[in-house]
Amino acid sequence: MASQASSTKRQKRDEYRKAHKEDGLTELPKKRFYRQRAHANPFSDHQLDPADPDSMDWAAHYPAYLAPDSEQSTTENNDSRSALRPLTRAVTVADIGCGFGGLLVALAPKLPNELLIGKPHFKTRRLRRLISRNSTGMEIRTQVTEFVQDRIRALRKQNAEDGLYQNIACLRANSMKFLPNFFKKAQLKKIFLCFPDPHFKARKHKARIVSLTLNSEYAFVMQPGGIVYTITDVEDLHTWMVRHFDEHLSFEKVTKEEEAEDECVKTMMVETEEGKKVARNKGEKFVACFRRLEDPPWP
Repeated sequence: MASQASSTKRQKRDEYRKAHKEDGLTELPKKRFYRQRAHANPFSDHQLDPADPDSMDWAAHYPAYLAPDSEQSTTENNDSRSALRPLTRAVTVADIGCGFGGLLVALAPKLPNELLIGKPHFKTRRLRRLISRNSTGMEIRTQVTEFVQDRIRALRKQNAEDGLYQNIACLRANSMKFLPNFFKKAQLKKIFLCFPDPHFKARKHKARIVSLTLNSEYAFVMQPGGIVYTITDVEDLHTWMVRHFDEHLSFEKVTKEEEAEDECVKTMMVETEEGKKVARNKGEKFVACFRRLEDPPWP
C-alpha cells in the first residue's frame, strides 16, 4: 500500500510539472510538486557543464536578448560553437545557491539592465527545511532547478506586456568545480552567496562555498570593482567567510556604510526564502561584502 501511494504521488508530481511546461500555465509553481533530496555531491562532475564559456548557449535562457542577426549558422566542419546564437549583452550577475529563486525574482526589476543567472547549490539548509519541509541562478539539484525555471516561465507569461523577468534564468550547474566553464575572465559584476550550508563538522569544511581556492575562481570571473555578497545566520560561517576573503589578495571588505546604501544588500536581507525564515524566527543575519580589486601590474 505504501509503495502504491508513493507511486501515485510521484505520478501527480510528474503530471503537474508536465502541465506547467506543455500547457503554458501562468500560475506560479507549487513547491510540493518539486520534491528533491537535500544532498548532492559537490565534488561529482554530474556532466552538467560546458567545456568553456564560448561553448555555453545562453540563448535558450534569455530569448528576449537575442541579437537581431543571430540566425543559427553552421560551417563546413559543423563546429557546434558556430551554431550558438549571440545575445545583445552578457550575463553579469550570478546567484550561486539560488534555492527557489526568491532573490533572483526580487532583483530582476531592480537590475533591469543586467542579465542574472541563478545556480542552486548542493547542500543548502533552506532545501532541507523546505523538503523535510542576467542574473543567473545556478543550482545542481534537478527538481529545484526545474521549480525555478517554471517559476520564471510563469512570471514572464504573467508580465508579457511589461517584458519583466526576461533578464533572469536558472540552470543546473556545479559551481564549486566548473564556474570558469560558464564565465569568461572579468565577466561578472556581482556574485551572491546567500545562506550557504555551514558544514559544521571540520572534515566537511572543504565543501564550504568559500575557501581560498574558490575565492580565486570568484576573482577570475569578476570585474575589478565587482562585489561578492555573503549572508548567513551562522556566526561561525560568517567569521570563516570574512577570514578567507580578507586573506585573499584580490578582495577588500566593503565598509558597513557602503553596505547600508547598497540596494542589493537590502534586497538580499529580506527576499531569500531562508532570510524570511530567519526573520520569522527572530534570528540574526550576518552580512559581509567584498570588492574585487584591480590586479597589480606585472613586474
